[in-house]
Amino acid sequence: MKRDDLIHPFISGNKLRKLKYNLVEALRNECAGILTYGGAYSNHLLATASAGKELGIPVLGKVRGEELDVQSNAVLSQCHSLGMDLRFLSRSTFTDEKHQSGVIEFEGNSYWVVPEGGANREGIQGCTEIVSELDQSYDYYVVAQGTCTTSLGLLLSIPNSAKLIVVPVLKGFDVLQEMRTLLNDDALFDLHVSKLIIWDQYHHGGYAKSTQDLSSFISEFHTQNSFHIEPVYTGKVFYALREEMLHSPEMFEGKKVLVLHTGGVWVE
Repeated sequence: MKRDDLIHPFISGNKLRKLKYNLVEALRNECAGILTYGGAYSNHLLATASAGKELGIPVLGKVRGEELDVQSNAVLSQCHSLGMDLRFLSRSTFTDEKHQSGVIEFEGNSYWVVPEGGANREGIQGCTEIVSELDQSYDYYVVAQGTCTTSLGLLLSIPNSAKLIVVPVLKGFDVLQEMRTLLNDDALFDLHVSKLIIWDQYHHGGYAKSTQDLSSFISEFHTQNSFHIEPVYTGKVFYALREEMLHSPEMFEGKKVLVLHTGGVWVE
């Protein structure tokens, strides 16, 4: 397992990966600040707020849900305490805006916009660096999938002899179409898609949804291991791997398997 959850208390796992080159571009373009998007419990918002605080870059966060405020939950409160300027949008407005990327003018200032979850070209670029940090290659690389940013970075950088196993955490998620759309380079995607394996039956009801089986698995996992997983991403990927190894052990016989722990701070 690659413990990217240990990178930083808030800017952990794939969050730092996806922010790295967005921050570089914000500085290169001499922007007044970062503008980004997230839901009420967004780890991406928290990571961006923390990065902005450490680098002295103002961060404006647009949050899904006009009924919310800075005291609605611990994540939003922490973002506010880190200096993030929080704006609360209706769900329709949020949906219309959340994929914006690059330099925009907002309220008289130039901002570098990071889309929800860091899902842009810069985010993918940061995630391609994960494999280069490993001291050996593996037969299978396994990762939870949300925006597809991390999985695309891995798909483009793992050896051609390896396979990438993705576990989508959203119900009814069209993995191939979503990855193709985000990469926006059909020829490049077609060059690497043969390395992809999709386990799309382990969403447990959809994004941030859970089941009793998943909850029990995570509780048992915590009694046997010294690190934590959560039910949105990492819990589902470890659950999926356990099930597949039980039901199809021949797939993994004699193989080297790497699971990427993508971090995440789960707040009830």
